[in-house]
Amino acid sequence: MPTPAQRLLIIDDDDMFCHVLSRALGRRGYEISVAHDPDEALALAVEHKPTMATLDLKLEHSSGLKLLPDLLATAPQCRVVVLTGYSSIATAVEAIKLGAVNYLCKPADADDVINAFEQQQGDPDTEVADNPPSVNRITWEHIQKVLQEHDGNISATARALGMHRRTLQRKLQKRPVRR
Repeated sequence: MPTPAQRLLIIDDDDMFCHVLSRALGRRGYEISVAHDPDEALALAVEHKPTMATLDLKLEHSSGLKLLPDLLATAPQCRVVVLTGYSSIATAVEAIKLGAVNYLCKPADADDVINAFEQQQGDPDTEVADNPPSVNRITWEHIQKVLQEHDGNISATARALGMHRRTLQRKLQKRPVRR
């Protein structure tokens, strides 16, 4: 159960996800604020001083990774969990380097989010996969890494990968490949 001072900022451009998550966590006693873009998120961080935030990795016109340092500078007491439907090793590593306390793949429910905030340390007993990732998954991971290296610039990433920009856009619109 949260302490009375636990204020959670949900930053996501998906209205339905925000509604469901804020309702579920509100019932558990959290004070909830919702932002749908970086400017709104920073304004709410100044006003409400959240102790926790969930941050969508892929916002409509921006990247959650670009927002993360500004959010932590605005609300240094805030613990941030990055949520994404487009997970990759590269973005997970960058999110943690930039100050996120955890990284979750969507779909994630309220219990998953709470557990991500409560987990204070890594788990050395985490299962290691028996099989290497598929070629499709490795391709997805590589695209995400190169995209990150080019600050989300699709044209520069396509040039670096030697593919047409529209082809890259089509690949990025698909859900990530499972392992």
